[in-house]
Amino acid sequence: MFANLPVTALRTFESAARLRSFKLAAAELAVTPTAVSHQVKALEQRVGFALFERVPRGVRLTERGASLFAGVHGALLDIAQTLDALRPAPDTGALTVSTTHSFAALWLVPRLGRFHQAYPQYQLRLDASARPVDLLQDASVDVAIRYSQKRYPALIAACSLPESFGVYGAPALAARLGGARAGREAPALVTVRWRDSRLYDEGWQQWCEAAGLPRWRKPAAIHAYEEEHYALQAAIAGQGLVLASSVMVSDSVRLGALAPLRPEVRVPGAAYTALCAPGRERHPPVRAFLDWLAREFEA
Repeated sequence: MFANLPVTALRTFESAARLRSFKLAAAELAVTPTAVSHQVKALEQRVGFALFERVPRGVRLTERGASLFAGVHGALLDIAQTLDALRPAPDTGALTVSTTHSFAALWLVPRLGRFHQAYPQYQLRLDASARPVDLLQDASVDVAIRYSQKRYPALIAACSLPESFGVYGAPALAARLGGARAGREAPALVTVRWRDSRLYDEGWQQWCEAAGLPRWRKPAAIHAYEEEHYALQAAIAGQGLVLASSVMVSDSVRLGALAPLRPEVRVPGAAYTALCAPGRERHPPVRAFLDWLAREFEA
């Protein structure tokens, strides 16, 4: 059944496709770039179509090549995990999750106790960073939770948590500004220095227009922070109002540390999506985490 399967060529193709480079694949496999090229060419002749396109800094998968990569990568991952499980002391109960500092601090970590309680056999390592992880090249990361409106056709999108934006403040401040004097004073605003600060400014503009409070676009003061969890702590301390994600602020509102101002006024946001490389979703710890995360997202 498998006698004629080109195992070496498939393994070489998987490495070149994952690393997007014949040179890097050659280094990983301890062969020459020419050997990688020959193996890929032989596989292309066997399947009858091109697998790669040349680009200035390496190679790019064709549409059919991407389909083949998804199957080959998943199959090789299954084999590797089966071998690990058969070792005398298997180490298959760990997984690494990558996400931003803010999502980790404000949403994920407060809920991880329920994951540990449901799956005590698995060890979860959190890799918090603002740098997006390339899941097809970095095999040390199992799952990435990303905030974006983009689609990732080369990855498995397991579940998503949509959000919207509203304005929040310490309860006393929100009550004062939302009462009879609403709109008569321009409050201090707490803002976040996102990589694209224009998005945050536009969000404030949209909210002020929807709320009928145009004068708030010229605040009494602006307090800027690098991370969303810093901005929320500043708002909790009464430094001003913050435009915040419904996802990030949910626990602070539930605990009474923050209160929404004009809760009927919302600004559309994007979504937090859990992603993994094709085949990785079948790994038991990853499957358990994604199932748990989907239930938390629904809740």
